[in-house]
Amino acid sequence: MLELVRAWVRDGGDPIVVRTSGSTGEPKDVVLSHAAVTSSARASLDRLGGPGGWLLAMPVTGVGGLQVLVRSALAGVDPVFADDHASLADAVAAVRGPRRYASLVPTQVHRLVEAGEVDALRSLDGLLIGGAAVSPDLLAALDEVRVVRTYGMSETSGGCVYDGVPLDGVRLRVDDAGQVHVSGPVLFDGYADAAATARVLSDGWFATADLGTIDASGRLSITGRRDDVVISGGVNIALPAVTEALQRLDGVRDAIALGVPDVEWGQRVVAYVVPAGDVCLDALRLDELRDGVEACGLPRTWAPRALVLVDELPLLPGGKVDRQALQGR
Repeated sequence: MLELVRAWVRDGGDPIVVRTSGSTGEPKDVVLSHAAVTSSARASLDRLGGPGGWLLAMPVTGVGGLQVLVRSALAGVDPVFADDHASLADAVAAVRGPRRYASLVPTQVHRLVEAGEVDALRSLDGLLIGGAAVSPDLLAALDEVRVVRTYGMSETSGGCVYDGVPLDGVRLRVDDAGQVHVSGPVLFDGYADAAATARVLSDGWFATADLGTIDASGRLSITGRRDDVVISGGVNIALPAVTEALQRLDGVRDAIALGVPDVEWGQRVVAYVVPAGDVCLDALRLDELRDGVEACGLPRTWAPRALVLVDELPLLPGGKVDRQALQGR
């Protein structure tokens, strides 16, 4: 795969088709041109400070892993494959080059922190974290690590906004409904499904499914997704805020709040919780979680109406939580 990507980066060729994760719906086939992918990779390296060696810890079938290969090809430095090492920390230590980078999703970083292996990350010149929101507690645990929070998706050839600031050539706008739109050389050509393309791509602007704000300095803040707001009993509930509150509670190692259909409420908020290692499954109760969410400053009407205890949150190959698998429970 590495040799194929090297040749494609060097010589150009037909567009690459990347399938989205489908974490919130049906996967889509995204058509990415050579110009879009390499524009993104070069802009990324310019923002980070220059070419270097990379850790590859994500599937190359997704845009995150693909971009690690492309950036490595541009740098002329072979990436380090995480699967070739006994642990992620060992793989990070094996990265070589004039500068050293890794690109991980929050779940991977969380597991390194839990294993007490933050020192490995401190040796990097840049740790890109994207694919999902990063909790304040996780950021606090990454003391002295050069963290770069990225925002983007397959349709933008990967991360196109670093720490809220668009990469060179990327433009942003937010419409009256708060929906984020992206334009620039990193955009995809479209989906394999022309009808799906027409719904999101217009006049060179891609309408994301994300909600956000842009401050006076041009810095983007993502406030949620359109499908992360559910209406339960006539109340609009922001699921990311409920998830963050759940993750802060004693006895909770990991959690996510999702909406499921409900005859009475329209949609019902369900808490999927992984108990902390020293907590028995029977020790966590729904009423206590509801009290805890309210104590975090959220309305009582936002508190989950059901609790599902799980050993782990199921993940898709790219490291995102498999929401559909959980909702099926």
